[in-house]
Amino acid sequence: MKKAIQFGAGNIGRGFIGYLLSASGYHVIFADINQQIVDAINTDKRYLVEMVGETVQKEYVEDISAINSSDKKLIDEISEVGLITTAVGPNILGKIAPTIALGIQKRYENNNNEYLNIIPCENMVGSGDHLKVEVQKHLNEEEIEFMNSHIGFVNSVVDRIVPPMEDNVENIIHVRVEEFSEWIVDKTKFKGDIPSIKNMECTDNLIAYTERKLFTLNTGHAITAYIGYLDGYDTIRQSILDSHIEKIVLGAMDESGEVLINRYGFDREKHSQYIKRILSRFKNPYLKDEVVRVGRQPLRKLGGSDRLIKPLRGTIEYNLGNENLIKGIAAALSYDYHNDEEAVRMQDILKQNTIERGIAMITGLDINSKEIASIKDEYLKINSRVRD
Repeated sequence: MKKAIQFGAGNIGRGFIGYLLSASGYHVIFADINQQIVDAINTDKRYLVEMVGETVQKEYVEDISAINSSDKKLIDEISEVGLITTAVGPNILGKIAPTIALGIQKRYENNNNEYLNIIPCENMVGSGDHLKVEVQKHLNEEEIEFMNSHIGFVNSVVDRIVPPMEDNVENIIHVRVEEFSEWIVDKTKFKGDIPSIKNMECTDNLIAYTERKLFTLNTGHAITAYIGYLDGYDTIRQSILDSHIEKIVLGAMDESGEVLINRYGFDREKHSQYIKRILSRFKNPYLKDEVVRVGRQPLRKLGGSDRLIKPLRGTIEYNLGNENLIKGIAAALSYDYHNDEEAVRMQDILKQNTIERGIAMITGLDINSKEIASIKDEYLKINSRVRD
């Protein structure tokens, strides 16, 4: 029997990765700190996945079990399996690294020379490389040598919108996901044979697809959320159905798309179709995705390597238009949701400094650049409109 460990039994872990592993013939062992979810999986031994698009499809995921991430039995499982995946969030990778290291130590002690491949499925560039660095902090030289020979840490790009289920759902482990999904992995990082997993695509140019997702889905999603919030909408669907917002979002994705076409040689017509597919996902009537969820942590999203500023820097690099990206960035800077700690902190930065200096501190852009001047102009327009 093929077994895989999936760190993280949340919505992404169950509704995306766990679902595909089970569909590929694996017995999936979910590792999670939420004992309620662990108990529900072990009691029910299956859960329902609703895939929503033009229609609603329902499937049960079976042949599963779960274990608490703090249970020492998990180390035994790691010492034996051939595949580990994660969906825990980038900030948690360092916290699960010691457990993975203990499993690798046990493989070394037991002379288990079977290959193990670990695929972090996180919204993070180079998540496999990052996890490897974190794991090796807990290994000695001989164990690191063993790891380098027998353990693959595989970078990946994952894409599936999985909004929270309603509070009144009958079963806490049932999950709703959009019909669309994309899982692309760096085939050069595997040890031994590449596992056969449903809908997992392999490439030797992962960075191109990483930026395609970041510059299209993540850029468009964030701008929809920020402008939607400022215009009083509650969900992504409500926001994108506003033709004014859709025009800006589409314009921003076209601008970031030109960066991708210049940088990686993407086919313009195919990329245009990809953008249209992303827009249709935002309009999915079954996905009640709140703007405050998508817009959360605006300081991170306005970072120099993230979804708003990185494509803007690309337009500067290739001397391309960026009018709509600038509107989106100005909207992000105006995000003031009081229950978001980063939004509150961001507004404090803007109040305690000149606008230009505040924008430069948040985005890392040159305070004397024409882009900051343009962002300031849009920011003032937005605030004169929504604050009056």
